[in-house]
Amino acid sequence: MKLYNCLAMLKINDQIDIPADEIELNAIRAQGAGGQNVNKVSSAIHLRFDVRASSLPDPVKQRMLALPDQRITSEGVVVIKAQSHRSQDKNRAEALSRLAGLIRSTQQVPRKRIPTRPGKAAKQRRIDTKKKRGELKKLRGKPYD
Repeated sequence: MKLYNCLAMLKINDQIDIPADEIELNAIRAQGAGGQNVNKVSSAIHLRFDVRASSLPDPVKQRMLALPDQRITSEGVVVIKAQSHRSQDKNRAEALSRLAGLIRSTQQVPRKRIPTRPGKAAKQRRIDTKKKRGELKKLRGKPYD
């Protein structure tokens, strides 16, 4: 069953808005316990969002596609399933907020790592502990006559 969005845009922040027609929402039956309600009501939401075909800025798209997230398929489609609530509206809101959180996490440019080296004192401490350990092991041997 295809759902039609009641919202026109999903607002991520001041710079990024996603048009509703880029987000596909489907109502499906939830899994797990719940008895008769689960069996007859399609309250779970299955959200699909194609990153490559979206209106997101290119740097955000690239960072999003590079994420090691299992919700993003190899084709670049984000698939989110929300079924923790009994109501379809709450599940829809949760799925949309999860998508917004995922996009927000990729919006910040990661800082470039600056490789560092250990200082002189740290090197000296390492050498000293190695020497101490070697002396201790040397004492384990058989005594000389």
